[in-house]
Amino acid sequence: MEGGIAAVVLLYLLAGHALADFCLQNEAMASGKCPHSTHPATHQVPWYYWLAAHALVHGAVVGLVFHMFGAGWTWVTLLFLLESGAHALIDWGKCQGWYGIHIDQGLHLLCKCVWCSLGLGGPALQGGL
Repeated sequence: MEGGIAAVVLLYLLAGHALADFCLQNEAMASGKCPHSTHPATHQVPWYYWLAAHALVHGAVVGLVFHMFGAGWTWVTLLFLLESGAHALIDWGKCQGWYGIHIDQGLHLLCKCVWCSLGLGGPALQGGL
């Protein structure tokens, strides 16, 4: 895949991350996704529902970006699952106090670079799988 397309896909992945992590994540989700949260929202909905919902939004964004650029459904599903799992683990680590927001965001952006490399360097947009 040519570098120009890779750059555009990466830009869409980064914009999607900003959308999902900042615009679509409300206070209840941002606080409620942590196991030790005392936010009132966790009285109604367990923390792991909040974390799963947030991670699935991120997975959907990644899947949609790759679908928009012509990736097949197998790749879309694979990248959706990889992003959802990675995002949940990274956020869980931040909730545990293992690192702060800068490491958290750096790890998320690193994942987008990995997905871009996997998706574009492999057969995702070349008709494979």
